[in-house]
Amino acid sequence: MAKLVMTEEETMLADMARVFLDGAMPVSKLREMRDTGQTHDAVLWKEMADMGWTGVLVPESAGGSDMGFAAANVIAGEMGKTLAVSPFLSSAVIAATALRQVSDERTHAALASIASGDLTYALAVDEGIKFDPDNAQMEAKADGNGFRLTGKKQFVVDGTMADRLLVLARTDDGLTLFDIPSDRTGISREASNMIDARDAARITFEDVEATGDDVLGAVHSAMDVLQPALHAGQAALAAEMTGLSAGAFGMTVEYLKERKQFGVEIGRFQALQHRAAHLWCEIEVTSSAILHAGRKMDEDIANSELAVSLAKARATQTAILAVQEGVQMHGGVGMTDAFDMGFYMKRARVGAEWLGDYSYHAEKIAAQRGF
Repeated sequence: MAKLVMTEEETMLADMARVFLDGAMPVSKLREMRDTGQTHDAVLWKEMADMGWTGVLVPESAGGSDMGFAAANVIAGEMGKTLAVSPFLSSAVIAATALRQVSDERTHAALASIASGDLTYALAVDEGIKFDPDNAQMEAKADGNGFRLTGKKQFVVDGTMADRLLVLARTDDGLTLFDIPSDRTGISREASNMIDARDAARITFEDVEATGDDVLGAVHSAMDVLQPALHAGQAALAAEMTGLSAGAFGMTVEYLKERKQFGVEIGRFQALQHRAAHLWCEIEVTSSAILHAGRKMDEDIANSELAVSLAKARATQTAILAVQEGVQMHGGVGMTDAFDMGFYMKRARVGAEWLGDYSYHAEKIAAQRGF
C-alpha cells in the first residue's frame, strides 16, 4: 500500500516550486492581471518550460521531464497556494495525457512543442450547464474522407489564448476527439467573463472542416484517449484546489494571530481555535487523497477513476470550507475586494464546477462501490 506522505523527491519539487511561485506569481500578480485584463503571462509560461514543468507528463524522447502524475499534482498544488495563472492544467496535464495515448509522429511533435512551451491547448467538451462529456451533442458529420463540425462549446478554459483545441463531437456511431488549430476557418471564440479572472471562452463551430488526420485516436472511440486525460486533469485540479485551501488557511491563521479584540489576539479564542483545527484536519485528509490519486494514476491510470473522483470531491468540499471560514474569520474585511481572500473564494467556486462538480464525482464513487 502506498504511503500517503510525500517522497523526498516530491518534497524537493514542492520546495523548488514554492520558491519560484512566491517570487514570480504571488496573489498580487493575479490582482494586477485582473485589473489590466491580462489572462496569460507568456514570459512566466516559458520560465515554467525552462524548469521542466510544461513537460512533466511528456516523454523524455519528446524533450519532456516525464516526472509522472504525482509530480504534476505536486506542482499544481503549489500553484494553487498563490492562485498562479497559467495553461498548465489544460496543456501540460490534459492535452499531454491525451496525446500520449496515441503514438505517431504528429503527437510526438505536439508533445515536444508543449514541453518547450511553444504550444498551448484547450479542452472543448462542455456544452450544457454541467460537465457531461458522455452526452456531448456537437455534430461531426461525415464529409468524404473527413468531417464537418457544427455546434457550440462553453466553459473552454484557456480557450481564447490556446493554439489548438481538443474537441469532443458526436459522429455516426459514437464520440470522436479532434485535435485542430484554434484559428481554423469556421471557428469563432468569445471570451467569457469568469469570476476568477481566468481565461475561458465560448466557441462556435460553423461547418468546420476536419480531416482524418485531425482525429486523435480512432473514430467513434474518443473516450479511449479522452478518459485518461480527464482523470489527469481532475486529479491536478483537485491538487490545485487543495493548495488553494492551504493558501487560504495560512492567510487566515496569520490574521488570527494579528487581529485583536478587547486587547487579545482573536486566535486565543477557543471557538476560533476549534474551527481552525477542524479546517487543518480536513486539508490534511484531502492532501492524502490527492497523493493517493497521483500514485494510483502512475501505477494504473485505467483503473484510477475511484481515486480521482474521491480526490476531486474532497478537494471541492475542502476548498469551499476553507474560503468560507477564511471570509468569516476575517470579519468585514474578508468581504472586500481590497483583501485577497476574495480571489481564493472565486477560484474555489470555478474549480468546483470545472471537470465535474461534487455531485458528479460523488455519483462516480457510488457507482464504483456498487450503489
